[in-house]
Amino acid sequence: MSRFVRQSKYRHVFGRPTRKEQCYDNLHISKNAWDSNIIKANPKYLSVNWEASGGGAFAVIPLGERGKLPDQIPLFRGHTAAVLDTDWNPFHDDIIASGSDDCKVFIWKIPSDFSVHSEDEDDLAAKEVQPQVRLGGHQKKVGHVLFHPVADNILATSSGDLTIKLWDIEVGQPKLTLRHTDIVQSMSYSGDGSLLVTTNRDKKLRIWDLRQQAPVHEGPGHAGAKNSRAVWLGDLDRIATAGFSKMSDRQLGLWDIRSPNEPIGGFQLLDSISGVCMPFWDDGTKCLYLAGKGDGNIRYYEYANDDLVYLSEYKSADPQRGIAFVPKRGVDVKENEVMRAYKTVNDIYIEPISFIVPRRAETFQDDIYPDTANGQPGLTADEWLGGKNAMPPKFSLGTLYSDDYVPPEPAPAPVFKQPEPAVSAPAPIVKKEETSEPPTPADIPRVVIDKVVDPVKNGAAAIVESAREVVASTSSSPAESSSKHSQAHGVSAADLSGVLSSLQNLHASLGSQARAIANQQDICSKLIKEVEALKSKTK
Repeated sequence: MSRFVRQSKYRHVFGRPTRKEQCYDNLHISKNAWDSNIIKANPKYLSVNWEASGGGAFAVIPLGERGKLPDQIPLFRGHTAAVLDTDWNPFHDDIIASGSDDCKVFIWKIPSDFSVHSEDEDDLAAKEVQPQVRLGGHQKKVGHVLFHPVADNILATSSGDLTIKLWDIEVGQPKLTLRHTDIVQSMSYSGDGSLLVTTNRDKKLRIWDLRQQAPVHEGPGHAGAKNSRAVWLGDLDRIATAGFSKMSDRQLGLWDIRSPNEPIGGFQLLDSISGVCMPFWDDGTKCLYLAGKGDGNIRYYEYANDDLVYLSEYKSADPQRGIAFVPKRGVDVKENEVMRAYKTVNDIYIEPISFIVPRRAETFQDDIYPDTANGQPGLTADEWLGGKNAMPPKFSLGTLYSDDYVPPEPAPAPVFKQPEPAVSAPAPIVKKEETSEPPTPADIPRVVIDKVVDPVKNGAAAIVESAREVVASTSSSPAESSSKHSQAHGVSAADLSGVLSSLQNLHASLGSQARAIANQQDICSKLIKEVEALKSKTK
């Protein structure tokens, strides 16, 4: 990759920092060591992983509320362990997803009158927001969450259980699963959202056909032991990666997805700083921004002639640990701002940085503002899952230049499906006569296990009823067990762990629900003991 200086509209782009009094100050940014961006931004809000006691939390800050924040602000609580990542829905600015160390994914809706400022503590408590949807399908921590760039309400989540799941958040169910062989370190969609690139701890670069749930390419990425990141270059068939060499030097790579066995022209050496580089792509200007963890610099490159051409570098003495870039429809076109970043400083405040093309013109500069995504979905979730492809709808940023600009009508808000609570307790469990022979895992019908380990699909009542079937089927007579055994496909202790986990989660949630289902909590307690005993016999 060349550092040759050529003619470019963006050659003189510079980064303009913000005065301290106009930053977002008095924050308690999470100190968790998980490698995420820590903060995310959209045209209305910032989300910040928060250092909170008593479980996981994150904060949401309206972009207009700059300055020193109150000592106590409303937090988005609900997770029982640290929040590791958040992501804003690109088509609904008030919808955000969070992933946590507690293995859960929550979907939240920001109230229309939300503010970090409160008149008193009672008002503060009233502003605490509860999740709209709780997604429980991963077995280990959820490290990354990422909304689809085209299809409405499709969310990808990566987990320590070595899977990526794609959810339809309206129905609260995983629709697709990508199975990996090691921890996922980053993921990025193609322009039309049909493909996904991932980097992994096994140092492999994988390109996935999402609806086939299979990789179309798997090959070596960066050779270094530290984390690497990948970003798809919008509607191009190119991918950029940032990682490390075997000697722990930072590298930048450009890949052709049609022949991704090695980067185009080899890896470019950046420096020997130890922090991970976070890549961000601006599809309008075809510019790539690289922000390093542990240093205060942001490099930017322009893609041209199948090369990433170095433009310049924003330098700062204040190192960043987290950074976010606002979507293009959130920039200030009257200031010739082509990008805006928000960086964390000392885990105390967040500093906005505007990247500006220096011009004195008093009219809209259409040559530096190509059409960009307008914040409307190109497909519904069902259309995309059914096999359709599309690019995000676009609009001219020139419409933002007019003082009488009226934003388009937002996409219809998602309607989240809530499980129906049971209105009465199920029939009491009638235990069959126990035999001297312990039940075997194969005695449990696979269909019963499948129903229990998918609580979102079947609802609370179905979990209880299915668990009763599990216990009943394993306590039947030898003759009955033999008949069931012929229909079973084999069940392991891991399957029973899923049953037990589902029951325990249900038991906890029932504790906060209405009296009408209080009896089911007692039933769950009994079932937990029975399944625990069953599990111990299968070890």
